[in-house]
Amino acid sequence: MKRVVIFGGTGFIGRNLVTHLKASGMEPVVVARHQPKQVLGCLFEPWDAVTLGPWQALLEGADAIVNLVGKTVDCIKTPDNCDLILRSRVDATKVIGEALRRTADKPRVWVQMSTAHIYGDPPKQLCTETSSTGYGLAPFVGKAWEAAFLDALPSGMRGIRLRTSFVIGKDGGALPVLRRIAQFGLGGTVASGTQGMSWIHADDMSEIMQQAIINDAYEGMLIASAPNPVSNKEFMRELRSAMGMPIGLPGPEFMIRMGARLFFRTDPELVLYGRYVKSERLPLLNYTFRFPELRGALEDLLA
Repeated sequence: MKRVVIFGGTGFIGRNLVTHLKASGMEPVVVARHQPKQVLGCLFEPWDAVTLGPWQALLEGADAIVNLVGKTVDCIKTPDNCDLILRSRVDATKVIGEALRRTADKPRVWVQMSTAHIYGDPPKQLCTETSSTGYGLAPFVGKAWEAAFLDALPSGMRGIRLRTSFVIGKDGGALPVLRRIAQFGLGGTVASGTQGMSWIHADDMSEIMQQAIINDAYEGMLIASAPNPVSNKEFMRELRSAMGMPIGLPGPEFMIRMGARLFFRTDPELVLYGRYVKSERLPLLNYTFRFPELRGALEDLLA
C-alpha cells in the first residue's frame, strides 16, 4: 500500500480523493484544521496550517503528499477574505516545505493544487500550459501559490502543479447550488453567456491526482480540466437538459451582481467572468478522460 498524506483532505475535492485512493488500494491520511463532519475511513491528524507540529511525523516514510489547502474563493472579496485566500495557500505550502526539510525518509512526490484562474479571464482565448498568466486577484494568488511550492519543494523530489478548473461533483462544489437554482426555473444564460466554463468531473480530478502520484512521467505543471470547455450559455443548457428542466430564465448582469452578494454571499464575478482552458500535456501522458464531454458528466452526476 502507498501511504498518501493529504493536506486539506476534508473538503469536497479531498473527500473524493480519499475515496478514490482507498478504492485503488492506497492508504490515505488526512491532515486538516477541523475534524471532518463526514466519516472518511482513514487516519486524521489536526494542524493549524501555519506551524510545525505532531503531523510532521506522518511524512516519514510516506510515499506521496497532496496539498489541497486553501480558503474557498466562494465568498465576498472583502480585504480580509482576500488576505485569507492568499495566506491560507502560501503559508500552508511553506510550512509543509519546512517539515519536509526536517524529514529523513521523504516522500517521493508532492502533488500541489493550483488554479486555472491563474490565466485570468480572457473572453475568447483558449489557454494551455504555455499560455501567459493573467491579471487580477486570482492570477496574483495563483502565482504566489506556485512560487511558494517551487521554493518549498526539496531537491530531488518530484513535484506536480495542477492548474485546476471548475470541479463538478455530487456532494460539493458549485454544481449542487446551480442545480437548486435551475430547479426554480432560474437556470438560464448568465449575462452575455459567452464567458468560458472550463470544468472537470470529480472522478477525473481524483484519477489525475492518483496518476501524478504513481506515474513518474507526471512532473512540472499541467492543466487539470476536461478537454471540451464550454460557454456559460452551453453549460446552463446542458444542465437544464440533464435535469429535464424545460425553462431557464436568463440572469442579467445587474441581477447577478445584486443577488450573488445579498442571497448567496459570494462574488458575482465567479459567474460573470470565466476562461477556456485545455491541457496539451495530458494527451501526451496518454491520460484518457472518463468524462470528456459535459453532457455525459452531468448525466452521471445528476442521475
